[in-house]
Order: sequence, then structure tokens, then C-alpha cells
Amino acid sequence: MVTTRIEIKEHLAEYIYGKYNDCMIGPVSFPSKEDIYHVIYDLLEKRPAVCPSDNGNVELVIPERKLGKTPETYNYLGIRSCRIISQKIETSFWAELHDLLDENKHQYGIQYIETVAYFMRKYGIQSISEDALLKNYYRWRDKVRKKSRRRQYAKQ
Repeated sequence: MVTTRIEIKEHLAEYIYGKYNDCMIGPVSFPSKEDIYHVIYDLLEKRPAVCPSDNGNVELVIPERKLGKTPETYNYLGIRSCRIISQKIETSFWAELHDLLDENKHQYGIQYIETVAYFMRKYGIQSISEDALLKNYYRWRDKVRKKSRRRQYAKQ
């Protein structure tokens, strides 16, 4: 098993450990059916000769396939690659949270704050506040579900 480390936002690191590692710190192995697995595989490249050792707050297991790139040779993720992976993880984080909030509110009548607290407990997220997650949801909801204002015409 070959691993590499990347630096991402702290709440995203907690989310990844909670979702794929049962809230345990250690190498995170993504299932091959996940999109992030294929993104990481596509971004792997040969390690440059004068490259410093990997450092970061998340340790990822390099995807290994029968054909294609071997993890012993292709085990480097550059700065651009780390940024792409971080954006993918963040998109997954917000999409899952927004979907859970909508589902719980509209199908089960559960309050938003209770759903956010459940989400944070489920994945062991402590580095971001409940209010920050709720505010992000409200901003997203207002942008996606813009209410149209109709002009009121005076009757003559």
C-alpha cells in the first residue's frame, strides 16, 4: 500500500476521515466506485527528482489497478492536483449536506439545526460551527431557488 499526503481544509479532512475511515486517523482508501478515486488516479504523476517529502493533514492511499499506472512509480500529487482534489472533496461535502438538509426538512419535518448537528456527529466534524454550515445552506438555497418578484400593475 503506497500513500501520499495532501493539505486540505480541516473540516474537509474530518469529513473524509469520518466518511471513509470511521472517524479514525490513518490512511484513507477511497472505494473504486467513487468519483474521487478516479480523479486521484488521473492526477497521479511520477515523483520529481528534487521533490520534498509529502506533508499535509490527510493521508491518501494511492489507487492501484491491474493495468495502468503503478503506485510505486506514479505516486506524486502536485500543488494543482491537491487543489483539484480539495475542490472535489468540498463539492461532495456541500452536496451531501444540502441534500440531507432538504430531505430531512421536506420529507420528515426535521429542523435544519438538528440535521446539521446530526451531520457533524456522524462524521466527527468539530472544526467548523453549525452556524457556518447553516449559513452556507441558506446562501445556496437563496441562489438556487430565487423567488421571482412580479411587478404589481395598478388597475385602471
